[in-house]
Amino acid sequence: MKKIEVIQNILEVNENIARRNQQLLDGHNVFAINIMSSPGAGKTSLIQQTLTRLKGRLNIAVIEGDVASTVDAEKVQIDAKAVVQINTRNMPENCSLMAAMMESALKDIPLDDIDLLLIENVGNLICPSEFTLGEHKRVVISSLPEGDDKPIKYPLIFIDANAVIINKMDLLPYVDFDINAFRHSVAGLNPEAEIFELSCKTGEGIEGWYSWILAQVESNATKQ
Repeated sequence: MKKIEVIQNILEVNENIARRNQQLLDGHNVFAINIMSSPGAGKTSLIQQTLTRLKGRLNIAVIEGDVASTVDAEKVQIDAKAVVQINTRNMPENCSLMAAMMESALKDIPLDDIDLLLIENVGNLICPSEFTLGEHKRVVISSLPEGDDKPIKYPLIFIDANAVIINKMDLLPYVDFDINAFRHSVAGLNPEAEIFELSCKTGEGIEGWYSWILAQVESNATKQ
């Protein structure tokens, strides 16, 4: 019972901070997307493509979450309006970003000059699903080399997603990945989730993705 109570307390505190984060973002009319996946699925590549395609249309900031290093932050800093690196290496909860980490990172972002905040969560399909950060939408990336069974093995992260990206479509002729089976699994868990098939390497399908972002940002601005 004590262990359950401790976990519940951690989640409750996190939710409270997450609500504060979203209120802060809403106050500055900033739309935030939490991007989650297993390591190597293409989170950084997707962010790079998004920055390139939307440059001149949106001012975009990036929060990079990693267990260690600043490699990904260095890749996106050229096109982003602002980049903040969060390393979780010395923290017991290093398998995911948490709302308190984002709260601290937001202090280093010029929110008045930002339209869109992209959050690259730590590579993991379990922990990030438990901790909201204050984001407006949650996106899960699954790449072809990982196999089509990820929604079955890690259902919670797909249940909570607003959009699911099937990345590395350029590898479809070379890997055993059943697109229809994957889509069926996602639809069974979360029929409302948008599904995008794309390749960050070739640019295939990227237009649908960034058009969705533009629609979300516009819709959010209308609500404010």
